[in-house]
Amino acid sequence: MKCIFTLGSPAIGGGTIVIFEHAIRMKAAGEDVYIVTDRKISKEEYSWHPLAHTLKWVTYDEVKNVEFDMAIATWWRTVYELYRIKSKKYIYFVQSIESKFYSDDEQGLKMLAEMTYMLDMKVITEATWIKEYLEKYGIDAHLVHNGIRKDTFTLEGETYDKCKGLRVLVEGPIDVGFKNVPKTIELVKRSNADEIWLLTSSKIDSYDGVDRVFSNVPPSECSKIYRSCDVLVKLSYVEGMFGPPLEMFHCGGTAIVYDVTGHDEYIVHNKNGLVVKTDNEEQVVEYINKLKDKKLLNKLKKGAIKTASEWVSWEESSKKFYDTVKKLNKLDSVNQQTIEYRSKFFLSVYINYETKNTSIRRKIGNFLRAKMPRTYSLYRKFIGR
Repeated sequence: MKCIFTLGSPAIGGGTIVIFEHAIRMKAAGEDVYIVTDRKISKEEYSWHPLAHTLKWVTYDEVKNVEFDMAIATWWRTVYELYRIKSKKYIYFVQSIESKFYSDDEQGLKMLAEMTYMLDMKVITEATWIKEYLEKYGIDAHLVHNGIRKDTFTLEGETYDKCKGLRVLVEGPIDVGFKNVPKTIELVKRSNADEIWLLTSSKIDSYDGVDRVFSNVPPSECSKIYRSCDVLVKLSYVEGMFGPPLEMFHCGGTAIVYDVTGHDEYIVHNKNGLVVKTDNEEQVVEYINKLKDKKLLNKLKKGAIKTASEWVSWEESSKKFYDTVKKLNKLDSVNQQTIEYRSKFFLSVYINYETKNTSIRRKIGNFLRAKMPRTYSLYRKFIGR
């Protein structure tokens, strides 16, 4: 099977890691696997992953005359480029409900991201909450939980010098609003934590109030950082099925998180971690302080280790993903022409929404109401008519 995955960016990130893990194992299973991007990517940009070079990296222009057996879209923006790939079958790998990434001031982009679920593609997702969300679009998504590198994220291994008190780790890019990293750091600074470490994909050397910063660290080296810390405080506003707390569990630590989407896949309050109602900042500070109590800290660490021992490896996860792809390859699929027509139509809806052209918007609304009533209800929701 000749298979191609779309990719928004080759930079270090949780979503990119997931794509690589699945694609690389499909390649190892004997499939011909490509990664397509909108520009030429240098080897240095993906060299942080030791096996990314085994995949075939191409641009849309380079494969415009190549036919694939399966094309897999992996980010909402790449869905609107999918028609540029000639393929017998198309799949949408939904890693989060990406409309949630945008603020209320970005209703046009929220609408455009949501419309990708109306292209009638078969869907694979990684979290129960996403599967349930997509049901309102009539999509019966196939659930494949993300795996963990059991050979990398381990209890035993190298550590940095231990902290005599409570060492807190904050993880995430500092410039992505829904990751909420700057606010997280401020809350930890207000607590009685003895040390604050930051693990980030942002290119920085230091951060005010942080004792140690680790920037752009390859995944293979993150376990040493996790093993050196007691608790990960991760207060994202949106997640698919976030991996860092699970990686922390595998390395012997616990976590404090908001009741964000996806946390309930494996985090159980007061059993393996602490869950805070979103934006309850005082509770976050209180919980960090409570972990100064070694008895509570050790209880949560013990629960986290048990959770980690029961979680699937990447080998298990990617086998299920691969089996699902093979299963979907035998079913009917939306064709390239339909994807192109609907993509361009939805893009025109977005453009007209942004330009506030009421005359054209009225025509679009009339068309949707008559021909695509399900789409029309969503359209009305976003334009407020």
